[in-house]
Amino acid sequence: MATDPPPLATYRDPAVLQRLAQHLRQLPSNGRELVFMHVCGTHENAIARGGLRSLLPPWVRIIAGPGCPVCVCPPSDIDLAVRLGLEHHAIIATYGDMLHVPGRVSMAQARAQGAEIQVVYGAADAVRLARDNPGRQVVLLAVGFETTACTTAAAVLADPPDNFSILTSHRLIPPALIALLKMPSLRTDGFLLPGHVLAVTGTADYEPIAAESGRPMAVAGFEPVDILLGLVRLCELALARDPTVDNSYPRVVRREGNLRALAITDQAFVAADATWRGLGVIPDSGLVLRDNLRQLDALQRFEILPDPDLPDSLPGCQCGQVMVGLTEPEACALFGTSCTPDSPRGPCMVSFEGTCRNRYLYQEV
Repeated sequence: MATDPPPLATYRDPAVLQRLAQHLRQLPSNGRELVFMHVCGTHENAIARGGLRSLLPPWVRIIAGPGCPVCVCPPSDIDLAVRLGLEHHAIIATYGDMLHVPGRVSMAQARAQGAEIQVVYGAADAVRLARDNPGRQVVLLAVGFETTACTTAAAVLADPPDNFSILTSHRLIPPALIALLKMPSLRTDGFLLPGHVLAVTGTADYEPIAAESGRPMAVAGFEPVDILLGLVRLCELALARDPTVDNSYPRVVRREGNLRALAITDQAFVAADATWRGLGVIPDSGLVLRDNLRQLDALQRFEILPDPDLPDSLPGCQCGQVMVGLTEPEACALFGTSCTPDSPRGPCMVSFEGTCRNRYLYQEV
């Protein structure tokens, strides 16, 4: 007989957190030091906001990876959106976190220069914007991982109006993990996987990566207990040298994922090489529209190409290093001085999911 899930408060219960932390401290580390990487900006927000790093034993460290879709969006994609707004007078629809991401010109700066930039909550809002403005071209800067890619796919498959197109900046997590594992300078003993992404994709694609790399992975939700439970399982698996994928978020994630969302995404998109800020070009890590939907591709519609010479970051900004776990935000000379949420030098200080922003707002003393 099915039972109701425990109330939300259970996943925030300090007593439960203390028991999990005590269990962690009692694990036989045998002198091993473990470093785990999460690839989720929402995880970083929850960890920093909840002070969860302070609950970990000294031999366990959690570092941030490229899990913020706003942060990994390359400057060339932002520049394309700005050019479409300023030079082609299209209405640019995008998510609020994207407005202040620095580039040659941020979208907020482009808006001040006369571009019409509209904040939307999803792809369906952008389609509605196009229907409400039949005399204008509307371009959606479609940013996000597999979680939002399926919503963009649903929008382009639902017969959008002729004045609607998309500038695709969707990225896929598994190829990024493979790229990270090939970095000789990065040390990680396992990965904490994002529950919302794997609610769509399932866990199956991650199993061969874990097995071939010899590193365990654990899927975690976003409440404090969810995250600490995932870290407990990672420690147990790493100490046992068991490179499997543990689903620590079974109330949401299934091995097979969301089959309908996967089918819709596959119907609209195909994988292609893509540029990530901080990681460069990763094979088959992005999504482009299938040939039968290329009339909705803003690059083809406006015959515009990205600028390959744009720098990855502004001078002095260490965002690229932060996003691949090679440095902590506090080690950047700009952090908290010339780079703050009110005056960001890089995307990691802009987004709700940005590592630098969360470390700045929730500094542990």
